[in-house]
Amino acid sequence: MAQISKAKVAILATHGFEQSELQVPQQRLRDAGAAVTVVAPQAGEIRGWKHKDWGQSVKVDRTLDEAKPDEFDALVLPGGQINPDLLRVDEKALKFVRAFLESGKVVAAVCHGPWLLVELDAVRGRNVTSYKSIKTDVKNAGGKWVDKEVVVDDGIITSRNPDDLDAFCARIIEEIAEGKHARREQRKAG
Repeated sequence: MAQISKAKVAILATHGFEQSELQVPQQRLRDAGAAVTVVAPQAGEIRGWKHKDWGQSVKVDRTLDEAKPDEFDALVLPGGQINPDLLRVDEKALKFVRAFLESGKVVAAVCHGPWLLVELDAVRGRNVTSYKSIKTDVKNAGGKWVDKEVVVDDGIITSRNPDDLDAFCARIIEEIAEGKHARREQRKAG
């Protein structure tokens, strides 16, 4: 069991993250006392996407080469169309996410963020939600898509869109307090 005030949370993102889906969890987790680190493939800053145009930039605290999954208690994957699409073809990003999944640590993905979970075959047999445009991707990857503001399955938290961020952030805090999850065996299609 981890206290949120002692928790260390990584937010993995790159250019094109949905502005609110990074900044709201970042602020809420910090307000709750967690140490939050923005991790990206590159150093410097990453630029957000706000509604229909580029938004603000966010400082990268550590690159994927510098960050180690064992330093963190949880991982947050913001959405936006561009951000997870770039990350799901980045081998270092996939390795980083896989380490959290395999360790049983909390993994939280919102909007298009579950694309990374789809890429890693981590939704098969699980209850999952996402932005409606990737519903078919989730189902094709064996996920049981549910239209709810937040869905939790063995410590994997998913939400649909920025309107769900209050529930999403609350569940992240709750799941961190529960600690690591013994993830059930993934069922392989066959």
